[in-house]
Amino acid sequence: MAFDAVAELGTGRESTEAAFELYDRLDPVDAASMIGRWRGDGFTTGHALDGVLERFGWYGKEFVDADNVHPLLFHTGSGGIRKLNPALMPLALGLRFPQLNNDVSAKLFRATQGLLATSTSKARLRMTEYRGKVSATMCYDQRPIHDVFRRVDDDTVLGAMDMKGMDQTLFFLLRRDRD
Repeated sequence: MAFDAVAELGTGRESTEAAFELYDRLDPVDAASMIGRWRGDGFTTGHALDGVLERFGWYGKEFVDADNVHPLLFHTGSGGIRKLNPALMPLALGLRFPQLNNDVSAKLFRATQGLLATSTSKARLRMTEYRGKVSATMCYDQRPIHDVFRRVDDDTVLGAMDMKGMDQTLFFLLRRDRD
């Protein structure tokens, strides 16, 4: 499927149902094709966490191998990239208080993100079934979260974040980092 079809969605006018209609049409992704570093981008559907990661400096994800995945890469103030520990991220706070998605909170997060840093892998890559298809899935080590990927093209995947206790699926795009 051409990337243009995905670009038409994610503008904030879609529902989760519309995003799932596209997602369900996409082909599965094999785990081996996910190896490498990927840049993340939002896919707006009206979710409480839409735009939060981007505002707070999200870079993307890195898949070293099936057992070593860095699920949260963030830009540092000095132009580098830092690996963060998802277990230390206040996801429940962001879901409960979406008004915290503001420039002041983002600035505070960037100033203190070093406290959330890790050098160790915090996820694994497995093949799982989701919505009737077996596809590459990032399984967080310390959170009840699975990010399930579908292929847009060789260098782009659409992810669906499935988290226990979260009422709505969060969608996002990953684009292969060729740098």
